Amino acid sequence: MIREENAADIPAIKNVVLAAFGQTEEAGLVDALRQSGDTALSLVAEEDGEITGHILFSILQAPEGYLALAPVCVTPTRQNKGIGSELIIEGLAKAKHDGWQGVFVLGEPNYYQRFGFSVEMADRFETPYPKPYFMALELVPDALAQRSGEIIYAAPFLALG
Repeated sequence: MIREENAADIPAIKNVVLAAFGQTEEAGLVDALRQSGDTALSLVAEEDGEITGHILFSILQAPEGYLALAPVCVTPTRQNKGIGSELIIEGLAKAKHDGWQGVFVLGEPNYYQRFGFSVEMADRFETPYPKPYFMALELVPDALAQRSGEIIYAAPFLALG
């Protein structure tokens, strides 16, 4: 089951993020985004009462009306079973329903392109991240067609350095 996070899920989400990434940086980022109010959407995958996955969409400072997808994670023992894909599909559908224009992500193109993300679509935008791994997805047709400029993530991302 994919659902929005609630306050009772926060310790379990932290455990999933720590287990998936094997370091504290991403878990700290999730907490900081939640505390700063920059979270647009935070979903969990739940199986038999246990949180097995998490995805977070944060509000970009620029361009206005767009989101960043990060992180998406699944408990290591449940990886490669489609949970991450379900989180992404549901998250994108909710973001579209909520009226967001598009989503940017930094990640492995072979994985994210299956959801419609495109390196070419993001190429007109300035980012400190490696261009071959920086992608965009329009949630509204032609939302990015005439756009370019700098991508500015929420403050907790900027604090990562």
